[in-house]
Amino acid sequence: MSLWSSYRSLSPKTRALFGVGVMAWASIGLWVLPEVEGAMGMSPTKQEQDELDRKMAIRISRVDKDGH
Repeated sequence: MSLWSSYRSLSPKTRALFGVGVMAWASIGLWVLPEVEGAMGMSPTKQEQDELDRKMAIRISRVDKDGH
């Protein structure tokens, strides 16, 4: 029995609770991530963060239809 068929065989209420549980687990993970990174010494330095922000900046340029 595959994982998908096992999931599909659950009752709709159980699947909904499972989905809510997964979303809650992900939300908690995103909420505590900065503290965990800081405790493990993995938080970026100011220079690394500035470089990442510079690379991730959205640049939009305008192109005219007639090619000018």
